[in-house]
Amino acid sequence: MKVLFIGGTGIISSACSRLAVDRGINLYLLNRGRSARTTPDGAHVLHADVRDPAAVASALAGHTFDVVVNWMAFTPEHIRADLALFSGNTGQYVFISSASAYQTPPASLPVTESTPLHNPFWQYSRDKVACEDLLVRAYREQGFPVTIVRPSHTYDQTLLPMDGGYTVVRRMRQGKPVIVHGDGTSLWTLTHHRDFAVGLIGLLGNPHALGEAFHITGDEIQTWNQIFGAVAQAAGTRAELLHLPSSLIAAHDPAWGAGLLGDKSHSMVFDNTKIKRAVPEFRAVIPFFQGAQEIMAWYDADPARQVVDEALDRAMDALVAAYGRALPG
Repeated sequence: MKVLFIGGTGIISSACSRLAVDRGINLYLLNRGRSARTTPDGAHVLHADVRDPAAVASALAGHTFDVVVNWMAFTPEHIRADLALFSGNTGQYVFISSASAYQTPPASLPVTESTPLHNPFWQYSRDKVACEDLLVRAYREQGFPVTIVRPSHTYDQTLLPMDGGYTVVRRMRQGKPVIVHGDGTSLWTLTHHRDFAVGLIGLLGNPHALGEAFHITGDEIQTWNQIFGAVAQAAGTRAELLHLPSSLIAAHDPAWGAGLLGDKSHSMVFDNTKIKRAVPEFRAVIPFFQGAQEIMAWYDADPARQVVDEALDRAMDALVAAYGRALPG
């Protein structure tokens, strides 16, 4: 297959790019070429800013693709541009949506692909739903060959799962309290990007995927207390957890709160039956304790990677202090 990835060097897509080349796919990557992640040997790179239609058209001139995967579409305007560019020019168009588009909070668990799409808290998720709506309409009315994929909190060795990233690890290592939303017992699903890649690559050129939506997630279910504990253990320390309501965090830091109220504060457990039926080889095999070890090995290998957000650290101190003042006595 000749496949185009729009993007292809991000946290999720980098593993997919490597696996695609390993599987013998003739892979092209369209991006600006500025990622710190390396491009796999054997992939062809086309340089263009995906938000510059003239540059994209020039870079793609003379090419047709069996499959196009867009990792960089976030708004309906991005989808309209792709519909104009790829209608009649590809056998399959894969849109990378988000599992945060599902009903939040979900009325029932586990979440399946038929769970309603409705997130009243987070604009990012609502934009993804609007993108999906356009593509489903194009499939129904014009036969546009779309496949929708919804990842859920997929990580690589560079991505700590909690808000604040390495700032939280430094607090752990300093013995300072780290803030966990709610009581830390809401259920969450983390997916290693190498596991995700098996599902995604198995959908490319797959006739059972056309007109369909799939989420691709791990099957391991953990509480946020367990997630923080796994990171602390991998960091060679322990975590002093301070539990605060998501609404209180949002009142002090709206940007942090948006991701909590719109996503992480609600239990999300997924039924992966559909992707396993379409791609029988898909099976998530990397548990998070192993992923956490990979993450901390990456951060500890180079102190330059240990970036601390000092403003966020002060905001966390302020929340801790406010909690202390609110205690009786």
